Amino acid sequence: MGPGIGLALARRFGREGFDILMVARNEQKLKDFEAQLAAENIRAKGYPVDIAAEESYIRMLEKMAAEHSDIEILHYNPSAFNPALPSQISLPVFLNDFKINVMGALSAAQAVFPQMKARGRGTLFFTGGGTALKAPPAMASLGIGKAGLRSLVFSLAQECKPLGIHVATLTICGAVEPGTRFDPDLIAGEFWRIYAQPKEQWETEVVLQ
Repeated sequence: MGPGIGLALARRFGREGFDILMVARNEQKLKDFEAQLAAENIRAKGYPVDIAAEESYIRMLEKMAAEHSDIEILHYNPSAFNPALPSQISLPVFLNDFKINVMGALSAAQAVFPQMKARGRGTLFFTGGGTALKAPPAMASLGIGKAGLRSLVFSLAQECKPLGIHVATLTICGAVEPGTRFDPDLIAGEFWRIYAQPKEQWETEVVLQ
């Protein structure tokens, strides 16, 4: 959960009647988001955890799923980026980036998958990036992470569609900035459009350029 895409989605879906569950490292920031959304009559609850701390993160996901058996939508938005050329990036840094960009997404999906499968419906959303399609050398770690996430989405989509679960990624080919075509509110609106699609029109990837 952050002040850009995360908050914009919380507001967009909150206005439609959804309660919001938020994950971030900083507990105080989560409390601030809770208060912001409450002022807009949106109910929200924060779960502080560092996604890179794998065991703690998985325990938090299990706790969240146990406390909320009616999770309708998952949105995975975290992104780790440490600029370095492929020939120079340290392997521990690369592995940590990959854990956040891909493994964290898979863990989140696995946490809510059983309840969605049992209900026969649900939505798994992932924020992708243009580096998945073409990454400059200095963004190799992020590009590999986003490409891995994109591949995961397409695999999940094939598994989940027969179960009534919509899996989709919004691949954003640019910097997220208010007042541009990559405005967080516009991105949130696009996620809502995808969410509202009938099953026969489900899209797995939408590319914003």
